[in-house]
Amino acid sequence: MGQAFKTTDHEAIRQWVEERGGAPARVKGTGSKGDPGLLRIDFPGYSGEDSLEAIDWDEWFAKFEENELALLVQEETREGEPSRFNKLVRRSEEGSASS
Repeated sequence: MGQAFKTTDHEAIRQWVEERGGAPARVKGTGSKGDPGLLRIDFPGYSGEDSLEAIDWDEWFAKFEENELALLVQEETREGEPSRFNKLVRRSEEGSASS
């Protein structure tokens, strides 16, 4: 696997996701009124098709901040292709988050 980094920077996250054709999403059936539930990044055509529901960036980032999350991402695969690997982690995990 290629180099991964952790970030909390909203613009960097949005850019990384959108460059790869992704969008902010939540897991269907989680959350309640005013709470989107479990956050995810949806890449159309992949496994989340039936289990994810699109939400807007403002709602996604509000929940992201509320839960003090960071996004661990990989820029490229070992082969040099753009990677879609991402994982939501707590900011306190694996040291401090970079911007």
